[in-house]
Amino acid sequence: MSVLDNWQQWKEFLGDRLDQGQQQGMNKDTVNHLAYQIGDYLAKQVDPKNEQQRVLSDLWSVANKDEQMAIANVMVRLVENNGTQQ
Repeated sequence: MSVLDNWQQWKEFLGDRLDQGQQQGMNKDTVNHLAYQIGDYLAKQVDPKNEQQRVLSDLWSVANKDEQMAIANVMVRLVENNGTQQ
């Protein structure tokens, strides 16, 4: 099973990557920009695997760039302290 198949596993995966980035010294702006790039890639290249991802994909598809940045920033906040390496 892919990490993309399960919403909770996806959030834990993102939380772990966020923790790693912060431990390596990434600042919040860099993290948020990277989250935007990942969101854009996923929206264009990956078929949503669950209902939550479908909602995010649908929102992303109708959002302008500023709104997409806001979605990415909210996702970062959602997964903060959500990783398995706490």
